[in-house]
Amino acid sequence: MKMMQHVSVATVVRFLLLISGGGTGVCADTETPGFSTTAKTSSPDGKPALSEVKPATTKIYKYFNGGTTSFSDVPPSKLAYVVFNPSCYACNVNSNIDWQTTKLHLVEFQVEIGDAAIQFELDPTLVRAVVHAESGFNVQARSKKGAIGLMQLMPGTSTSLGISDPRIPSQNIQGGVQYLAQMMSRFKNDVSLATAAYNAGPEAVQKYAGIPPYAETRIYVQRVKILHQRYKESLQR
Repeated sequence: MKMMQHVSVATVVRFLLLISGGGTGVCADTETPGFSTTAKTSSPDGKPALSEVKPATTKIYKYFNGGTTSFSDVPPSKLAYVVFNPSCYACNVNSNIDWQTTKLHLVEFQVEIGDAAIQFELDPTLVRAVVHAESGFNVQARSKKGAIGLMQLMPGTSTSLGISDPRIPSQNIQGGVQYLAQMMSRFKNDVSLATAAYNAGPEAVQKYAGIPPYAETRIYVQRVKILHQRYKESLQR
């Protein structure tokens, strides 16, 4: 099964700036047909809780062919290629973290997250969930592609958002929240689509008219949803 081939260089550059360590989101893109949607379970207190459904994994091979970037689930026989790998905190399909019980970061960067959420009219618990998913609240987080900090901003993305130094937590949060707000506006406040776009790029969401069939993107959206629900329950009591 061939996946995405003969993609224009400009399109791929924009796409890669938003996935696999190349943009505000840093997860790789893997298409996995037949992926189940998020299931509902009951939490210990009897409230509905989101559970994670892991998709099957498929290796994705990236290579250049005739001046264009191509992607396939079959390695090319006569061309150099690299294997895409997930790199954001919540992008690893095979993560052993229990997202229903993992420690939440309830007090870190309260002022920075609160101020940016107010400025860009976002739910601060959603911001906190995305920070958690992107970096695990590790200020020093840096992807192989060069995405930096709490919300994993690429230098080019930072510049486009008016961020002079994404290594500074307040600026990193400012840029990440601004971008997330743009995705929320673009996808009519649909949190699942907005977070999918944060991870895989808005073009991918538009192409598939929904969450792209990339394993890492779908697991990322699930985990953000779980974290968002948990942060809301913990901080809005």
